[in-house]
Amino acid sequence: MNLIYYPAACSLADHIALIEAGLSHKIISIDHDRMTEDGRDFRALNPKGYIPALELEDGSILTENPVILNYIAETSGKLLPRDGIARWRALEALAFMASEIHGSYQPFFRDFPEPEKARAREKLEKCFAILSAQLGEKPFLVGDEMTIADCYLFWVLMVAPKSGVELPENLGALFARLRARPSVARALAEEGLS
Repeated sequence: MNLIYYPAACSLADHIALIEAGLSHKIISIDHDRMTEDGRDFRALNPKGYIPALELEDGSILTENPVILNYIAETSGKLLPRDGIARWRALEALAFMASEIHGSYQPFFRDFPEPEKARAREKLEKCFAILSAQLGEKPFLVGDEMTIADCYLFWVLMVAPKSGVELPENLGALFARLRARPSVARALAEEGLS
């Protein structure tokens, strides 16, 4: 399978998950003109026009981080508890980050007026407080093992400094632990971010 990505973008979560899950894959970057490094028009592959996209062996394309991350977990049998409340907490956290945090970063990547940035910072602070409470003293967001929620959380936390929001201490510590994992270090290196 091929992960179509842009360096340092949210596709990093999928890149980490593919490595952590041990799935065979290739990464293909896109440029600002939405052309893939192998010469294809990305918009023809994904009419939505944004990353990530996962190209399966049969040529099918999956989009949307929560879907791709779930696909990786289901295909590998890793990164998502099979049953119990931990499974649902991981999926809940994934949906929360995708719907509430990811979009709140938009003002910091575009030329938005300061009042909109201030509203986004306030929302992010509340969201990080919720994730901090969920994490508590656990080694990972939903328990003792890394899940797809942690893969996405790494990117969410990596981008946080652009917003000017200070992370709660336990989230900062989790970010450091995740950054030290071989799968994360490899993904960062492969995207030229190390």
